[in-house]
Amino acid sequence: MPREFGRNRRVGDLIQRELAVLIQRDFRMEDNPQAAALVTVSKVDLSPDLSYAKIFITSLGPVEERKLLVKSLNDAAGHFRHELAQELKTRIVPRLKFVYDEALERGNRLAYLIDSLQVERDQRSTAADDSSSADKSADDDPAKS
Repeated sequence: MPREFGRNRRVGDLIQRELAVLIQRDFRMEDNPQAAALVTVSKVDLSPDLSYAKIFITSLGPVEERKLLVKSLNDAAGHFRHELAQELKTRIVPRLKFVYDEALERGNRLAYLIDSLQVERDQRSTAADDSSSADKSADDDPAKS
């Protein structure tokens, strides 16, 4: 059973911090120069032998721009790997593969669905309370009897 805070986790955290700085400092897209300012490195998954790293990123913007952003980051992966080699004190610097992290969007979608269900339930209970109080007030009215 691997330790929770083993070497892979520590190296992954270090790569995440370093890549966040490198992307802000070195990365520029031709179509959108501000795109790098909106990139967040959310997670780094390393292979057990530290030779491959899957970098999960998030960004604000339309879906088409996100796809272009991931492609541009993967095109610049060699540069980032070289820069990481200068910073890391490891024998092996992993090959980088950038992937868009959709967990945040899925979480937001689930939160929206839960909130909409809560609003719908509140509306139903309010409508039920209104109808029961109307029935009760009709029963209490002696003029109608």
